[in-house]
Amino acid sequence: MRRFEFPVDRKHARAVNEVFADQRRLRIGAIAAAIIATAGAAYLIYLNHPWAYLLTIAFILGAVVSLWVAFWTARHASIDKLYTDGELVPAVVSETYPSSVVLLALVDVAKPDATDPRYALVIRRVRTLPGHETTAGERVPAVAVRTDRAPRQVGERWQSVSAMPIAWGTTDDEVIERARAAISDAEWRLLTDNLALTEKVRRAPAKRLLLDPHQLPDDLGS
Repeated sequence: MRRFEFPVDRKHARAVNEVFADQRRLRIGAIAAAIIATAGAAYLIYLNHPWAYLLTIAFILGAVVSLWVAFWTARHASIDKLYTDGELVPAVVSETYPSSVVLLALVDVAKPDATDPRYALVIRRVRTLPGHETTAGERVPAVAVRTDRAPRQVGERWQSVSAMPIAWGTTDDEVIERARAAISDAEWRLLTDNLALTEKVRRAPAKRLLLDPHQLPDDLGS
């Protein structure tokens, strides 16, 4: 796995890092859902009606899952951990809008215990992209954020995969350039040659399009 180390600017990241903000909102929502589910289960137990038992079990299961999500996000929401654990991946600006841009990234969606890597194109719409030109084809080094938001992991591929720009963790242009140089030209070309696939990725399940391994650069082979 290709990692990239750099001193994370926490103040800057808290202000612009949308992955961190999304996980914080998810944690707050999960805690609120757990409280509501627990209150619902308690009320059903208070009613003490036979028909309420199955509903009570459903509410309890909902509370458990919500608490697990809150626990998971609390463990993985550290900005430093997100960058330290993430694999350095290429992303390019594929679409531009007045208040946002769409990034097209190349990410391995296979889990560590999978037999071979499985590369896919993924997209992410972002509101801010400091340190970069917001023009199509702009090279945006990022780290992969791979998650399984379920108590039990199923299958050999991550349920959720996205790209988190290095620029969300630093204001140092030299760091961004060093990360950009650490990614091979073949990977950058693969993305720029497939900018037209952005809409197809958007319509694909989980917003990712699996690539034929035979069409990948040699250094990305299994």
